[in-house]
Amino acid sequence: MSRTVLVAGGGTAGHVFPAIAVASELQRLDADIEPVFVGVPDRLEARLVPEAGFELHHVDAVSIPRRPSPRLLRVPGALRRTVGRCRELIDQTGARSAVTFGGYVSFPLDRAAKGAGLPLVIHEQNSVPGLTNRLAARWADHVAVTFPGSASRFPRPERCVVTGNPVRDDLLALDVAVRRAEARSAFGLDPDLPTLLVFGGSQGARSLNRAIIDAHDRWDAQPLQVLHAAGTGGYPLAASGWEPARTRTPDGPKVELVDFIDDMALAYAAADVVVCRAGATSIAELTVLGIPAVLVPYPHATANHQLENGRALERTGGAVVIEDGELDGARLAAAVLPLLRDPEHHARMARASRAFGRRDAATNVARLVLRTLDEERS
Repeated sequence: MSRTVLVAGGGTAGHVFPAIAVASELQRLDADIEPVFVGVPDRLEARLVPEAGFELHHVDAVSIPRRPSPRLLRVPGALRRTVGRCRELIDQTGARSAVTFGGYVSFPLDRAAKGAGLPLVIHEQNSVPGLTNRLAARWADHVAVTFPGSASRFPRPERCVVTGNPVRDDLLALDVAVRRAEARSAFGLDPDLPTLLVFGGSQGARSLNRAIIDAHDRWDAQPLQVLHAAGTGGYPLAASGWEPARTRTPDGPKVELVDFIDDMALAYAAADVVVCRAGATSIAELTVLGIPAVLVPYPHATANHQLENGRALERTGGAVVIEDGELDGARLAAAVLPLLRDPEHHARMARASRAFGRRDAATNVARLVLRTLDEERS
């Protein structure tokens, strides 16, 4: 007889991909488990969850404005309706447990689980927990955290378990060394040249785009090529910036400029060093692969959690952190060059990164969910 587990984690890739990874692992560990997702129809989960083969039920979005506004007055009523819809789904599916991954789509299910007496596991990707998870942690049976230092930030730290942040199966299966030459060729790069991957998310990061362009004449003849994903929003400005930079320094590194990379596994396989933001998902992906990184935390992240994320990896030796306001071409080149010039330094950072990563993160979270089912039966 199948046992349904309701899953909520939507809005961004940082919530959706870990949720899908855990749902897949639940099915692998117990064939009787049936994960059923709760999500918003116009967000990322509406496409990714069905593509992964899971059932998705839609609920209305209930986001709380971060600043006072008339919209705040509508939140209590909208939240009650969405919690009620989640209660209906609990009854309709006969759910036995719930697991949520933060974000505003999770909170209605968190509340509905509490009202229905349904066992609940929540997962926090970042070093500084978000509002939704801080609230839900008050009644959750287990809190899965990515960073060891996060437990003290929750109201009941004894219920926290360090699991790591689940990543996609295609990354866990990736053999970087085997696919490196193929990956570089796929992006139009030299298979034998050291490669720097720079990306700032789907829309891009203006400060990263400016810095890598500014660094074009600062590599001191170091053999190097750059794969620069400028983002769909940042691509036009980056393209116009690269033109004069290449003109001024025609013998600078080869640069492949793209707006967006669909196959991030292939991009990681091409890279010796990565420059990116310090989102929890990026850090989880880099560390399961053991790729040294220069992290530039997004300065407007809630509670500055990206800086905390990046510092946690930097303390282990797996990354270098440059704060956004201090980033320019000179700082970027100074951080990257030692990793390209000193193979042992690169190897040390790669080992530290890999040691920080948790390849078993999805399994760890899934086992917490299964534990709630066992506790329910006992």
